[in-house]
Amino acid sequence: MTVPTIGVVVLTMNDRPEEFPRAMASLLAQEDVSMDIAVVGNGCVPQQVPDGVRTVSLPHNVGIPEGRNAGAHAVSGEYLFFFDNDAHLPDPRTLRRLTDELARDDNLAYVQPRIADPDTGITLRRWVPRLRADDPTRPGTVTVMAEGVVMLRRTTFDTVGGWPGHFFLFHEGVDLAWRLWDQGYVGRYAPDIVVHHPATDPARHHTFYRLNARNRVWLARRNLPAPLIPFNLASWLLLNTWRLRSRPALRTSLAGFTEGLRSPSGARSPMSWRTVARLSRAGRPPIL
Repeated sequence: MTVPTIGVVVLTMNDRPEEFPRAMASLLAQEDVSMDIAVVGNGCVPQQVPDGVRTVSLPHNVGIPEGRNAGAHAVSGEYLFFFDNDAHLPDPRTLRRLTDELARDDNLAYVQPRIADPDTGITLRRWVPRLRADDPTRPGTVTVMAEGVVMLRRTTFDTVGGWPGHFFLFHEGVDLAWRLWDQGYVGRYAPDIVVHHPATDPARHHTFYRLNARNRVWLARRNLPAPLIPFNLASWLLLNTWRLRSRPALRTSLAGFTEGLRSPSGARSPMSWRTVARLSRAGRPPIL
């Protein structure tokens, strides 16, 4: 039986002294796979790293997507697994099951397991990579990903140039997924494969409202055909204005939106209209 090779990337800022060792222990307990693991210290020298695990120390906090890119450059393997350092794998065959999913379909670029809170079993809506998130146990083809716990085929990741490093935080998974789809690939949600992750609120980050809005604008400017950009941004702006009840949060979000319009969004590579049609048939037209 062929043993799949996986490059695993874990980021750390040495701020989770209890969760990180548990995450690493669950990773090292994985069976029937060969792993090349890199722990990336984002602005620090990684601590509490198990023996035999390589480390990458970045002198400054470059953000989550660029930190993951640094880790991906440091590891080898047919597959790449990106793993949040406060998550853990309850099943020692989790990684093998994810690679088996990818091995069954050459057109599949990434597989996302179901992420569930270890104490409550709840899967947050933002962890379900589709619009209709009411049933987190329904599998299927998906057009986005929850980037903190995801398995990708290495060749496809390299083909599209990895994560958008300048995003720093938020929406990098949508950007990567759209670029993979534009190369003709698809993604899959496999909810029968479960990974544990505490149900945290992304708004705990003090930059959440600004970066969330800025990166949403960058996402559209980088990836969409020009006629779709105003529809995408208008739909997000209307929904966000309706959802936010805090005036300071709304002001910060609007400031981030403006920043996204005025600042460089990175290299523009608009998806084809064929990709727009494929995304729409898969249940998520890229104006939503």
